[in-house]
Amino acid sequence: MRILTLAATLIALAMPASAQISVGEISRYLNSFRTAKSEFTQINADGSISTGDLSISRPNKARFDYDAPNKGLVIAGGGQVAVFDAVSNTPPEQYPLSQTPLSLILANNVDLGRSGMLVRHGGDATQTSVTLQDPAHPEYGNIQLVFTPSPTTLRQWVITDDTGSQTTVILGDMQTGASLGSSLFNIPVEMQRRGLSN
Repeated sequence: MRILTLAATLIALAMPASAQISVGEISRYLNSFRTAKSEFTQINADGSISTGDLSISRPNKARFDYDAPNKGLVIAGGGQVAVFDAVSNTPPEQYPLSQTPLSLILANNVDLGRSGMLVRHGGDATQTSVTLQDPAHPEYGNIQLVFTPSPTTLRQWVITDDTGSQTTVILGDMQTGASLGSSLFNIPVEMQRRGLSN
């Protein structure tokens, strides 16, 4: 009986380390889909909360449609990120996607084993988190991804930008393999639709 108890104790002690999702499995999961849709809740650095719908089309494309009263729009496409203000008639603020941590999971091939990319990896039987940065430009900030197992599913991310400000995005049930038109991620087309010019 003591041997059985000892064996059960050893198994229980071993479970947290072995139960976390491996880096290889997370890479496989992120590369297993090209498109995805999900509702999201965003907690901003100032504590305010926004909700909306997220569309992803890898490589390098994403769209955040914010619900009222915000009604903002953020598009990643064409190597740029454009932030559209719902109440302004001015062109969107734009900056290179490559300078944002989000680019790490929108890449054509996600390889968490890339040297210097993985900053932290930990978890237990209920969830696993990984923190990633661009090894060539750690000053751009980092992104922490949280996954649940069986099957591996992305549940949220936390982006820490170059100023140290954090934005948390909590995902609803993600629908992968979604049919998404390319115009959703076309910044010039969206600007034209809104009657904006550079």
